[in-house]
Amino acid sequence: MQTVYNFDVEKTYKDCVEWIKTWFKQNAGEKTMAVIGISGGKDSAVTAKLLVDALGKDRVFGVLLPNGEQKDISDSQKVVDFLQIKNITVNIQNAYKGLTNELETHLPQASYSYNNYSTNTPARIRMTTLYGIAALLGNAMVANTCNLSEDIMGYSTFYGDSAGSFAPVSKLTTDEVVAMGDYAGLPHEITHKAPSDGMCGKTDEDNLGWTYHEVNELIREDKKGPHYEKILERWKKNKFKLEILQLPCFIPDLPVHIKDFPWGTK
Repeated sequence: MQTVYNFDVEKTYKDCVEWIKTWFKQNAGEKTMAVIGISGGKDSAVTAKLLVDALGKDRVFGVLLPNGEQKDISDSQKVVDFLQIKNITVNIQNAYKGLTNELETHLPQASYSYNNYSTNTPARIRMTTLYGIAALLGNAMVANTCNLSEDIMGYSTFYGDSAGSFAPVSKLTTDEVVAMGDYAGLPHEITHKAPSDGMCGKTDEDNLGWTYHEVNELIREDKKGPHYEKILERWKKNKFKLEILQLPCFIPDLPVHIKDFPWGTK
């Protein structure tokens, strides 16, 4: 029997807060902090707000991670100021340039393509930084901030932003994350900001050629839009990431109409 899709934002939000509380109590301890990268987009903002509501603002540590100049860094600052959480800014540019310069001495750009490297390596350096900060704090867990729609489309870097110790919103679609942000009272310009990798100058949807809403309707309601075949093809190419990285995650009581989708652990 097919489950009727009805997104109860209030229930889902409260259930997610309780899941975070329970997960920390059972796996980390009641004084353990959460470390989270604050990108200035909806996913990290909503995840950070959920953490604040679950753990209290004193147990949430935000990290701004520009790679050189980040044009929308003010959005990241707006989030940490709004939530009143402890935060630092760590510019990863020197680390990225140092690694790149070293690699170029062995694998020069004249002979090797650095396109995928330049897109994914900063994300992996950011995750390394978050874990480094968690280690320095001594009693902290790193939050994953990916959402379901982007994961299914492969818009997460393997062992970069796809990593983490626990994942509060990874089984929620982009539309649901936006609704959660609105419900929580986060700034509208943050929750409704077009998703982008911040590097190529285009939004994710520009690059995909279709909207996340079309992806979301397929996921939740089994609606096959005009790009149905292309969406499935992209999912098949990227699902190995979720099959390998099955993080502890909040699983809402909502339907999923993507074949062979790995839920991960509760």
